[in-house]
Amino acid sequence: MERPVSTARPSRERTGPRDYRLLWWANAADGAGSQASGAVLPLLLLGLGNPPQTVGLVAGVSTALGLLLGPVVAVPADRGARKRVMLGSALVAALAMGAATLALTGGRPSLWLILAAVLVERIATACFEAASRGTVALICPGPEQPRALARLAAADQGALITGPALGGLLYQAARALPFLADALSYLVSALCVAAMRADLTAPSPREPGGGLLRESVAGLRLVRSSPLLRLVLVWCTTVNLVVVALYYGAVFTLQRAGHGGAVLGAVLAASGAAGLAGALAAPRVAGRLGAVRAVTGVTWLLVPLAAALALTTDAWAYGALFSLVCLLMPLASVVLQARALQATALALQARTGAVLATAATGAAALAPVLSGALAGRLSTAAPAVACGVLLALLAVHTCRRPVRAALTARAAG
Repeated sequence: MERPVSTARPSRERTGPRDYRLLWWANAADGAGSQASGAVLPLLLLGLGNPPQTVGLVAGVSTALGLLLGPVVAVPADRGARKRVMLGSALVAALAMGAATLALTGGRPSLWLILAAVLVERIATACFEAASRGTVALICPGPEQPRALARLAAADQGALITGPALGGLLYQAARALPFLADALSYLVSALCVAAMRADLTAPSPREPGGGLLRESVAGLRLVRSSPLLRLVLVWCTTVNLVVVALYYGAVFTLQRAGHGGAVLGAVLAASGAAGLAGALAAPRVAGRLGAVRAVTGVTWLLVPLAAALALTTDAWAYGALFSLVCLLMPLASVVLQARALQATALALQARTGAVLATAATGAAALAPVLSGALAGRLSTAAPAVACGVLLALLAVHTCRRPVRAALTARAAG
């Protein structure tokens, strides 16, 4: 049985659209800066004489720490410290990237200093993201939440497009500049969070005898008990795995066909633009189709696209098909995220979001390993075939009567 939505009145009704704009800019600045520095970090580490294993280890450790800390940091966020955690995390990340910038401008930097700065920044970013989940529910009235989530998703897609390009240009000018830009982006985020007037606390009675560990798994208990949240977990985890696996499948397929980095870059730019367009169109499409038809229809449409990707090696055909995948995915994901937001009590927003994000991020981290294994042992078409099978199973799952009922049910409030 789904937990009822809190009846607390969203702060947006008192503060107007100003706080949402500040939240949007905070997330957009954070995303663009992180993408700019993250895109060139492997080049920096390799340029300093480190082996590829070190680069992979840094990425793996930072991702693992973020996954582990997310549910824990979500507890104080849900208990009323959301704004303080967001502000403190942004400032810590800015200091870490500032330290990396200074180290890079002072000759040959210490590897350990760079690694420490990167890990601190990644951990702080994970804390910021964990604390910020649920903020939309606190500052936006229910009917406006799908559009608000769509605009945040569009900002994420825009960061994926512009961030790496900006990072590459800055890195060519001076290797410290992408990290300086990242530090400045965190300062912008901190200023935006500090300027928000909304009350970001939620009514949250403490569970008797509940310690930090017990409270950190409250979101998991809610997800397990809610058919809707289980659907969101399964759908987003599966589709995240599929999209990342198809991306690496594109790398393997285009490389084996003899295409260079320019072609791959064009394919990825087109898919990023398609994802941005899909995120912007999602609220209008969902409003016309309804939640059930949007989710089931998009999932079924993804199946033939994955099958077609397994049959082509032409760069432009691959780019067009992969772009269609990225265009369709937000049409359903925004619907599911909005329904999850509305079906979760305000006092559990951060912890429930941490559970959903941990599963989706973990699947995305596993996807390159699976895609590489399939491409290496079988063929470059194998990842797309496997993705098609997964999507077909997911599409059948979305057509089950309990799943459709969960999408149409209104949360008690």
